[in-house]
Amino acid sequence: MGFDVSPTELADVKIIEPAVFGDARGSFFESFNAREFHEHVAQGVEFVQDNHSRSSYGVLRGLHYQIHHPQGKLVRVIDGEVFDVAVDMRLSSPTFGKWAGVRLSADNYRQLWIPPGFAHGFLVLTPSAEFVYKATDYWFPEHERSLLWNDPEVDIAWPLEGEPILAPKDAAGRLLFQAECFA
Repeated sequence: MGFDVSPTELADVKIIEPAVFGDARGSFFESFNAREFHEHVAQGVEFVQDNHSRSSYGVLRGLHYQIHHPQGKLVRVIDGEVFDVAVDMRLSSPTFGKWAGVRLSADNYRQLWIPPGFAHGFLVLTPSAEFVYKATDYWFPEHERSLLWNDPEVDIAWPLEGEPILAPKDAAGRLLFQAECFA
């Protein structure tokens, strides 16, 4: 296998650590292999869209989810470092409202699999970060929702110094008890 898979505090959210091969010339790793992903991470997943964002230090993006056309996301950082978070938005789940957070960086090569039914966000920890991800469904802005990044009920331990830089839609996110959730 070209990568190791380990669970987070949320069993369905998984950390993927690829085998990185390096020598004096540099390094190489397989960033995605459909056969191994389906065998070791999640079966039946088809990615339809790739996204790429660049953000500066202190930017917090999220916590986003689509209430219709929910997206699974395979996320990674290709430059810099972020604290990446998934929140379980499935009412029927024993971990509803719980979160998992992982540091992803260009140096550690980690990826995070966040299945449909979770809100997702990240905080940039370096002067800038480039964040890329594969999504299992297309973006539908009319179905996008934001969970409030600092909801006291969810109580995410963001590694913040001061206040984050937020988009207006993220600053206006809903509290968990007000949010539209999945069955």
